Amino acid sequence: MKVIAKQNVQSELRKLPSVDRLLKKPSTQTLLQEHSHDLVVTAIQEVLADTRQAILDGETCPDTEDLCARVTTHLSSMLRPSLYPVINATGVIIHTNLGRAPLSQVAQEAMRETSAYSNLEYDLPAGKRGSRYVHAEALLRRLTGAEAGLVVNNDAAAVLLILTALAKGREVIISRGQLVEIGGGFRIPEVMAQSGAHLVEVGTTNRTYLRDYEAAITPNTAMLLHVHSSNFRILGFVHETPLTDMVNLAHAHGLLAVEDLGSGALLDTAQFGLSHEPTVQESLATGVDLVCFSGDKLLGGPQAGIIIGKKSLIEILKRHPLTRALRVSKSVIAGLQATLIHYLKGEAIQQIPVWQMMAMPMEHIQSRALALATWLREKSVSADVTSGWSTVGGGSLPGETLPTYLVAIHVDAPQELAKRLRLGSPSVLGRIEKDSFVLDLRTVLPTEEAALRKALEAVF
Repeated sequence: MKVIAKQNVQSELRKLPSVDRLLKKPSTQTLLQEHSHDLVVTAIQEVLADTRQAILDGETCPDTEDLCARVTTHLSSMLRPSLYPVINATGVIIHTNLGRAPLSQVAQEAMRETSAYSNLEYDLPAGKRGSRYVHAEALLRRLTGAEAGLVVNNDAAAVLLILTALAKGREVIISRGQLVEIGGGFRIPEVMAQSGAHLVEVGTTNRTYLRDYEAAITPNTAMLLHVHSSNFRILGFVHETPLTDMVNLAHAHGLLAVEDLGSGALLDTAQFGLSHEPTVQESLATGVDLVCFSGDKLLGGPQAGIIIGKKSLIEILKRHPLTRALRVSKSVIAGLQATLIHYLKGEAIQQIPVWQMMAMPMEHIQSRALALATWLREKSVSADVTSGWSTVGGGSLPGETLPTYLVAIHVDAPQELAKRLRLGSPSVLGRIEKDSFVLDLRTVLPTEEAALRKALEAVF
């Protein structure tokens, strides 16, 4: 666009048409037939404001027809949801910025079906009011052996509720090496402070012994808290007190022992060539009173914070006023219930995407990658298949990778290609390695491959 001299700015500003003038144009009249008058006026005002600023920055005033076209485009963008699906070809399985764990088809359908009326809080056999907490609780008991369970809206909320209901005004002892920061800059000590519990730090960043916990216990101590470092790892000269020892110490002093497990795996990650991530069942086996974990990480369900453990404590949590503020919606309960049933039926690896992706055979990834690279070359795009690495992500199994095959697309400006694919429809996210744009099909669902090709075709 032509840049104008400062002395001509006022002249260009005077060329801007009024709102009324634009409203009379044929294309705008068409918009008025489809949308409310106020909405069209708002779109015109915002386009004129943006154009006015562009002129002040030195650009020339566009003609009226151009402005009308901008109004149509702007109105369309105003009505387009800002949250929409993307194709994740980054190779990060649990991608925090992309909504963490993708749900199984069954879980998605369950959430859709219960979007209308449901028996959320109605006991159908008894014909009277029921509780939303029963739907997932029975499944959690069967899967983990816990006495009881409760679902809130995320794991940080679970920690907040536990500390508020069971340790407010009293001391909670935790190792300095477990004072972690979670996604979005939120820190466990800050979450704990909101509960009204008094944080007592023991040990050092890299080494905490059982004697450190024991020396810190006072008559005002309510709980020993263990936070699993699911999003980082300390190596070298380290020592962490085994959870079993911490639990035994807590119970010997009449205190509660609680573990924030973070990722909350119900399956052994070692079977996929990864390091072993402590499972929920293993945590409960130590005798810990309560365990909390996320529903949307290794569990593979919707965003939720899950608390399981002693029934007497879960009942206290259920009755606490904060539980009302932290409760989950019917759609989350439906999605979580469907996800847990996959585990109960022994089909988690076959049905839950995060486990499908971790278990995906290398030869299958290679076959898919070769097919996509061949298709791209047929369209005169320089592409080949190379070996690479996928990551688990999502604050789970830090530093752990899985071997994979990548489709490498060789272009002069890979950053520009990445941007065009991000802004395309559908939106596609990959990564850049060795000056090439690469796609990792491990994290592309088979049902998304046709849409992926459509997006690539539109760009090339």
